[in-house]
Amino acid sequence: MLNQRLQQKLLQKLSPQQILLMKLLQIPSMALEQRIKQEIEENPALEESDNTDEDQGEIVDGSDESSDDSAEDDYDSKDDEFDLNDYIDDDDIPSYKTSTNNQGVDDERKEIPYAAGLSFQDMLLSQLGLRILTEKQNAIAETIIGNLDDSGYLQRDISAMVDDLAFAQNIQVADDEIMEVLQIVQEFDPAGIGARSLQECLLLQLRRKQVENNPAIDRAVFILENYFNEFVKKHYEKIMKKARVGEEELKEALNEILKLNPKPGNSLSETTKTNQYVIPDFIIHNTNGELELTLNSRNAPELRLSRAYTNMLEAYAENRKDKQKKEAFMFVKQKIDSAKWFMEAIRQRQNTLFVTMNAIMEFQHKYFFSGDETKLRPMILKDIADIVNLDISTISRVANSKYVQTPFGTFLLKSFFSESMQTESGEEVSTREIKKILSECVDGENKGKPYTDEQLTNILMKKGYNIARRTVAKYREQLNIPVARLRKEL
Repeated sequence: MLNQRLQQKLLQKLSPQQILLMKLLQIPSMALEQRIKQEIEENPALEESDNTDEDQGEIVDGSDESSDDSAEDDYDSKDDEFDLNDYIDDDDIPSYKTSTNNQGVDDERKEIPYAAGLSFQDMLLSQLGLRILTEKQNAIAETIIGNLDDSGYLQRDISAMVDDLAFAQNIQVADDEIMEVLQIVQEFDPAGIGARSLQECLLLQLRRKQVENNPAIDRAVFILENYFNEFVKKHYEKIMKKARVGEEELKEALNEILKLNPKPGNSLSETTKTNQYVIPDFIIHNTNGELELTLNSRNAPELRLSRAYTNMLEAYAENRKDKQKKEAFMFVKQKIDSAKWFMEAIRQRQNTLFVTMNAIMEFQHKYFFSGDETKLRPMILKDIADIVNLDISTISRVANSKYVQTPFGTFLLKSFFSESMQTESGEEVSTREIKKILSECVDGENKGKPYTDEQLTNILMKKGYNIARRTVAKYREQLNIPVARLRKEL
């Protein structure tokens, strides 16, 4: 049975403009450039502004000036026209005569750094070309090299590669044939390439050095072949007892092992791998004792409306009675509105970034002034949200994947956020300060008898930091510090 009734509901809906702003807030400067290029490609009503040609459309540079008045400025379309014959005639002019460089020494360069190079697999293939092998052996070697991981290890089973060659290349091979070619690949540089385990990788490197007739190398090979598990667990007493070697002899053998590279593939690709460049979103300067915050110019790009689209909108507005003209008018108006929303979102993003980072800089003023990590105050997202009167989720988006350049280095913004902990005197300190003290304790310990978690807890308690042993273990793991047994050295 149908009935009619009144009902009240409290709903919270986000407008498309708010969703756009939230998405723009959480991306860093480099990703923002790509996002702007994508928007310009998708929306022809939006253009990137040229500083030398400011009268051709509406420019949004972070100010609050509106878009309608500037769209009515005088415009001479003849500036965009050129004679094709003149273009052809000028083709023979040397490029150096037409190039200009009006940049000053203080102007920021906006080129995007690129890096390119060959992978270590390509280098191994070049070494393969120097070997005299049959066509079948070449195919097997290429399959082996293609299955090496970034560290240079062969993680794929021999039987699986037999199936790969049979199904993909119609080559029938036996396990022995693959093992024969694998031994050839393991002779390539750097030593250790093509190993199937850490033990095999280290042994491959040591056996190449055995030609030096060094007793320490021979002893290192013997230890890795027979006592590898004890070596990994650093049970040095067991090795000395079972292998019947003295402490000095064991130390010489371990020194030879420590010279080896457990990831040979990384060493070969260090000079060729693509580097990840960090572009800071914020820059903090210390000018005569005063901290100054500036936004990276990539956070404030200059955009404008296309003058051609604003002219079309005016032209179609006069003939909206025609159905086709009305549809064209609505299309152009939609593109222009979308462009205005995007430019306004960029402006709001710039303002939100600056206000938030300025609050963080003032909150951590002592740290940014001195660079001493022990002066970092406990700071959570809510602290900054209360200062700038924004939601915690907004602060989280600002801190996500953003970097700040300081006089002491470039850091990830979210690394400055930390929980607080109370000392015995009642003072609140940052957990980052405790981690730094913990790291200093480990660095200064006796490596022959490294501190256990219990001993580290007692040391911190003596310094006034009353924390539990499991908390010390958690901080140690976050700092990538191994347990005491694995930090032991002879």
